[in-house]
Amino acid sequence: MTPMKTAVVVFPASNCDRDMITALEKITGQKPHIIWHQDDDIPDVDMIALPGGFSFGDYLRCGAMAARSPVVRKVIEHADRGGHVIGVCNGFQVLTETGLLPGALMRNESLKFVCRDVHLKVENNDTPFTNAYEQGEVITIPVAHHDGNYFADPDTLTELEDEGRVVFRYVDKRGQAGANPNGSRNNIAGIINRRKNILGMMPHPERLIEDAQGGTDGLGFFKSMINALN
Repeated sequence: MTPMKTAVVVFPASNCDRDMITALEKITGQKPHIIWHQDDDIPDVDMIALPGGFSFGDYLRCGAMAARSPVVRKVIEHADRGGHVIGVCNGFQVLTETGLLPGALMRNESLKFVCRDVHLKVENNDTPFTNAYEQGEVITIPVAHHDGNYFADPDTLTELEDEGRVVFRYVDKRGQAGANPNGSRNNIAGIINRRKNILGMMPHPERLIEDAQGGTDGLGFFKSMINALN
């Protein structure tokens, strides 16, 4: 089995980078490369993770300043070569700010910070990030965000739906709509690009990979990426 080589980009005020680093090290057996936002190079890796947090204090817009950090140019080059990129929570916000993924993440509909477990339906398991799950499987993953309300114009939403690019959707424990924690359009929790090598999601799979954390539903996310390399 080919070992997965990874890197985690750290921005000022990132606060979930250690969660991602720990998860990747546990699952791959190798510590990921830690990349500071001002670095202008990234080692040859299979996957780059943009972690959650409040990069640059969420000034201007969430992810807006991070998206203009020097290292992001290298992230874009990596993605353009077909390398995998994941953005979780604030990382999802950064991906939309760079234009690597469409849409935007706005203030939660409740105008309150949401921190709790949510249920997600795996809408597409034919991706490098979801192949270890069953199609339609309902999993439990934590969220912790103030600006997780996914917005896109109607044409973009139709495109995402028609092309199977909605990967995760907020549902209740029975897999039914109606348990949206932030007001996201179409209950969207995670999307991919057309090439299927970039994924953004608001929930945190890295926080639920072992029983000590209360469950292992996030483990399939990382196993999927390993499967995709072998």
